[in-house]
Amino acid sequence: MSRLHGSKDFWVAGLRAEGPAFRAAIAEAPPDAEVPSCPEWTVTDLAHHLGSIYRWVRGHAGRGVTTPPESRKAPVPADLPTGPAVVDWWQQEYTELVETLDGLDPELPAWNWAPQAKKAGFWHRRMAHETAVHRWDAQMAIGAGEPVEAKLAVDGVSEVLDTWLPAGRRQLPSSRQGVVHLVATDASQEWFLRLRGEGVALLDTGTLFDSDEHPARVFAAGTASDLLLALYGRVLFDVLEVTGDATLLDCLRTG
Repeated sequence: MSRLHGSKDFWVAGLRAEGPAFRAAIAEAPPDAEVPSCPEWTVTDLAHHLGSIYRWVRGHAGRGVTTPPESRKAPVPADLPTGPAVVDWWQQEYTELVETLDGLDPELPAWNWAPQAKKAGFWHRRMAHETAVHRWDAQMAIGAGEPVEAKLAVDGVSEVLDTWLPAGRRQLPSSRQGVVHLVATDASQEWFLRLRGEGVALLDTGTLFDSDEHPARVFAAGTASDLLLALYGRVLFDVLEVTGDATLLDCLRTG
């Protein structure tokens, strides 16, 4: 099993595809419309969040160093545009991000917050998936959420498992132990994980299923998009075909 399912060109292409769909959704929705998948956020809040992340990434990803930026999280300024003007503001931030990432060598040294290689390619990948998930959020504000394209969603699932969870970015702490087997039914892709309390190990094979070392096990199958959205807490794990100890899946939620 390959843990990485993309390249700079793949991720920039995903970003280019998801951006216009995000813009179309926020342009159609009333600025103060609630975003069902992001409680207490309006469409304006969502646009401010995503555009501010773009600006933050542009400011540090191309520095050529692995030291952390002054701020390790994207600040959201208080004086950002509101109302219909937020659409054009977001578009400008998005356009400048695409230009920056398109010209950025993925091998350039760059800080990131995860136990991953400190290279700029991390941010090509991260921005593609950040935009894809929030595009779905924006579309849900107009009742028209569309699945994430299967190949992009496969890499998004891998990113949750090889980046977010090892970095300790779970929604809830857990002391659970067990084995998880995920299958993307529309992409011929599967993942095996061992849960070790606070730790998560992404395995290259399913040989652990031949052992009784960890009796708690779960199998979950669904489209790559449904897997991705479930891991981000956007949809319930009920959308998947699940057998075994379904409570283990809650240990994988991030975002």
